[in-house]
Amino acid sequence: MGIYMPKLDGKRVAILATNGFEEVELTEPMTALKEAGAQVHVIAPESGTIRAWDQDHWSGAVNVDLTLSEAQADDYDSLVLPGGVMNPDTLRTNADAIAFIEAFFEAGKPVASICHGPWLLIEAGAAKGRRLTSYPSIKTDLINAGAEWVDEDVVVDQGLVTSRNPGDLPAFIGKVIEETREGVHEAQREQFVAA
Repeated sequence: MGIYMPKLDGKRVAILATNGFEEVELTEPMTALKEAGAQVHVIAPESGTIRAWDQDHWSGAVNVDLTLSEAQADDYDSLVLPGGVMNPDTLRTNADAIAFIEAFFEAGKPVASICHGPWLLIEAGAAKGRRLTSYPSIKTDLINAGAEWVDEDVVVDQGLVTSRNPGDLPAFIGKVIEETREGVHEAQREQFVAA
């Protein structure tokens, strides 16, 4: 994975997920971020491990570094929200998960969401007025929430990175690293407050 050049030494990245996350949408960004020098923590509502979903079946497990009750958004430079159907559908009903996501937008920090992950952007009140993409089946949900939905492999809007599916991971990961390296986007904070 030598194509991801920007270095992230000293940066800390949170990946928020729970059981049913799409495996490669968590593991590939995590690997690339670590290779770029970032410290990466998997954060979940539960401790121990969370189980991955691989397209149409259960797969491996990933260790949880911190639970939502232990994690503080202030300790991280950016946030990654993997997809899968079950993962964001479960997290969007968890008030602590939504508060954690909102804190990144309130601070103007980069947030990256792929596949069905943008459901969480809707729940956090962060989709309105934003240009983004997602898995096609939630396009209408995002439009109804006030987003401008486009069909592109990766979309960046003032620190918000979105992609459609695992096939977009190379472009998604590249932008996650770039936005994390750039740091706080004041327009990200302003857009969230205005929405």
